[in-house]
Amino acid sequence: MSTETPARPLPFLRGVRIVVALELAQRVRGVSSFVLLGLFFLLTGAVTALLVVATGVLAGSGAVVGGWIYSILVYFVLLLGSLITPALSGTAINGERDAGTLATTQVTLVTTPQLVLGKFASAWLVALAFLVSTVPFLLVGVAVGGVSPVSALVSVLVLAVQLGVVAAIGVGLSGILDRPLMSVVTTYLVIAALSVGSLIAFGLLTAVTTSTQRTVFVNPPVTDDSSYYCGDDYETQVPRADHYWGLLALNPFVVLADAVPAQLGEYGQPEDLFGGISLLVRQTQIAPDLLIEIDCSTSSWTTSPSPDEVFDRTVPSWFVGLALQLVLAVGLLLGALRRTATPAARLPRGRRVA
Repeated sequence: MSTETPARPLPFLRGVRIVVALELAQRVRGVSSFVLLGLFFLLTGAVTALLVVATGVLAGSGAVVGGWIYSILVYFVLLLGSLITPALSGTAINGERDAGTLATTQVTLVTTPQLVLGKFASAWLVALAFLVSTVPFLLVGVAVGGVSPVSALVSVLVLAVQLGVVAAIGVGLSGILDRPLMSVVTTYLVIAALSVGSLIAFGLLTAVTTSTQRTVFVNPPVTDDSSYYCGDDYETQVPRADHYWGLLALNPFVVLADAVPAQLGEYGQPEDLFGGISLLVRQTQIAPDLLIEIDCSTSSWTTSPSPDEVFDRTVPSWFVGLALQLVLAVGLLLGALRRTATPAARLPRGRRVA
């Protein structure tokens, strides 16, 4: 009669560290990761050089454009990261299953949660490595001037979180879908839906949803020689962007812009791309006036609210969008846990066991 006790699973964090170490060791052994990192570095450096030349920093106009240089660089890094991270994370699980190496890990003391979270952590660390490689160029924008330490810190933190969301989506889909190519393509489609699809949906829904705006002229002049114009009342259709501005909250670029504290210049205008995008998004929250009264006896006309007034009258939406992104990412990781768990009671048709 055997008296052997069943082997205990590894402590959770230790198991995750083992998976992360194995994943990173595999990537370090390959030359392609270093080539990709080098290209990422060179592209960011080229964009930085072009921005410095185009904005005239070398000619001595630095402090005014430093915020624009920095914010454009951060958005460029987010764009490149959104293109590279799905390719790095979209085959994390089904790629090993397709190669017949996943079962080797699953028969060890590493549990399924440790396996999935280790894959996610390693994909996120690789994405952060690309972000770290661009820090010297981001410091150029900070050195030029016009970037507050708070804005720089918040933008880098939110950028890192956004790369983590992309990595989680890729790893989650790689565990849910069987084919590596399908999971990579689906990851790109999900990211495109968040970044581009949200803009398209917002634009189309705003275009087809309108309300009647009535313009009324009051206090008409007694004589015809009045210098102020006073015409007939009229009606027009105005789009209702205020009904659908929540769609923009899901956009990673909007989340980044709205999370960074807005920096306004002497005349109230944004001093970087973050503030410009955030101002546009905040303006969509304001409902249009459906009744406009124009006093014909005065020269005063209704003016648009200033950027300061827009920010005072509206609410930030970045935390809502980020929360929804995290719900999506966590949901996909949980789906990957369920599909990767062993022993499996039923396997989908065509899925290999080892």
